[in-house]
Amino acid sequence: MQGAAKNHRNVAVTVTIEDLVPKDHFLRTIDALIDFSFVNDITAKHYCPDNGRPSIPPVTLFKYLFIGYLYGIRSERQLETEVKSNMAFRWFLGLSPTDPVPHHSTISFNRHKRFRDTAVFERFFEETVRQAQEHRLVDGRILLSDSTHVKANANKNKFVRQAKQAKVAPYLEELEQAVQQDREAHGKKH
Repeated sequence: MQGAAKNHRNVAVTVTIEDLVPKDHFLRTIDALIDFSFVNDITAKHYCPDNGRPSIPPVTLFKYLFIGYLYGIRSERQLETEVKSNMAFRWFLGLSPTDPVPHHSTISFNRHKRFRDTAVFERFFEETVRQAQEHRLVDGRILLSDSTHVKANANKNKFVRQAKQAKVAPYLEELEQAVQQDREAHGKKH
């Protein structure tokens, strides 16, 4: 016998977001091993302590960008959409299923105005990597490359061993480029 399709979209249930995220989810591992409390220390001087309305917690803003970086989401608008519908992302940010998600323009404002010309993003990246190394999540001994063909510099007499510092700037530049393309598409000024 063929069963009839059920529509349970409007059924109200009591469930916690903790129940909706698998115990072995990657973001649970990150959350258990990386202590993000350092974000408050590196951003404190960029917020007024006793004036204005309460902000979105800086930890939430940086975890928001961290999700975008980890999952290759190259647009703040797309990141907002993904966070709205992904319970694991909401769990990682500390949001309930009914909490509003930070608007993409809030993320953009913080990148453009509040933290512009500061080392906040680099300090966030460095501290996150340091903690990941401490927990042996990364070690920096293996370099993976996409198979892009480049001319080799194979002269052994000119070889210089040099550690390359990883930068978060390319990801932020990609986000900025996506914002500008969206603005142009909607006829807005730079």
